[in-house]
Amino acid sequence: MGVAAALQCPRHAVEQRLFDIENDYLAIDWFLQPVGTHCGHESSYGMKETLDSRLKTALDESRLLILGAQVLFGFQFQAVFQERFNEISSDNKLIHGVGLLLLLVTVGGLIVPSMQHQITYRGESRRGALKAATALAGASLLPLALGLGVAAFVIFDHLLGRTSGFALGCGFAGVALALLYGLGFALKRSGETGMEAEERITPLKTKIEQLLTEARVMIPGGQALLGFQFVATLSKSFSDFPPSVQYVHAAGLCAVALSVLLLMTPAALHRIAYQGGESAEFFKIASKIVIAAALPLAAGISADVFVVFYKITESPVVASTVGVIAFGLLIGFWYAYPLWRAAERRGRYGIDHGNVRQPAAKG
Repeated sequence: MGVAAALQCPRHAVEQRLFDIENDYLAIDWFLQPVGTHCGHESSYGMKETLDSRLKTALDESRLLILGAQVLFGFQFQAVFQERFNEISSDNKLIHGVGLLLLLVTVGGLIVPSMQHQITYRGESRRGALKAATALAGASLLPLALGLGVAAFVIFDHLLGRTSGFALGCGFAGVALALLYGLGFALKRSGETGMEAEERITPLKTKIEQLLTEARVMIPGGQALLGFQFVATLSKSFSDFPPSVQYVHAAGLCAVALSVLLLMTPAALHRIAYQGGESAEFFKIASKIVIAAALPLAAGISADVFVVFYKITESPVVASTVGVIAFGLLIGFWYAYPLWRAAERRGRYGIDHGNVRQPAAKG
């Protein structure tokens, strides 16, 4: 950038350019260091990280994890409508259902940080939001690994027999646990939490970027289910269901379709109505849309959990019980917990909208 051009830029643009240049030098210095000597920098590659960037990274990581989980999640739903599913033993069908519930916990847990960020912190970057995203992403990996092992066991038990199926199921789960947990714990450095970043007012641009990322985190849960719901209606197994079960599936399909459309709306709204610009009005509208989208998603997922367990058990009572439990679990994850944390935060600090203020006066 020339001197004349720099003088014509706004002050924040010049400061950002200097910041980028400094980060370039830090990054070059980091790459030239020997492996194992990078402990002294503020980030993993020497750049100055803020709470905003760390939270954005955590959300991107949740998005990556849920993209992996959605493949298994979709399989757990689709498998029961395959012709050879009836050849599986009754106990393996129940194990398959358990695997579905494990993946449900994973998908539900990975969406919690997005809901908590919008409901509890109103889109502000706060250490509590970062800690929640980190903790929930880590906790959600356990049911993901176990769900992978369960799916492998059901498949290979059918193909190769019980002993081989058990060995391969345990092997899949063990490898998943070793990679998702073992490697991280082995390389983790004591005393480095990455949670010490200063809290400050979050720029509107950052809040919008994080909100759009959160919509992308949530949409794979609906995406994995919506395709299955359309295809399932054309299968022979579906035609064997009683009309009442078919209606539940149809209602779930409508609910998930509505959720996916709601989650797509902020991006379209931002581009069409606001030309991609920064707008407090857009953020307020889009935040409410994303929060609302989780409700039909929970209803749609729970409806088809009912359908799957009806197929497995042929018992309306068991299927209804599991479906209600699934709905309660998702509502607890996505609404009750963030609202409880928001109420606790207001009571403790006398704050709202994620703003940083002094604790409320006692008495």
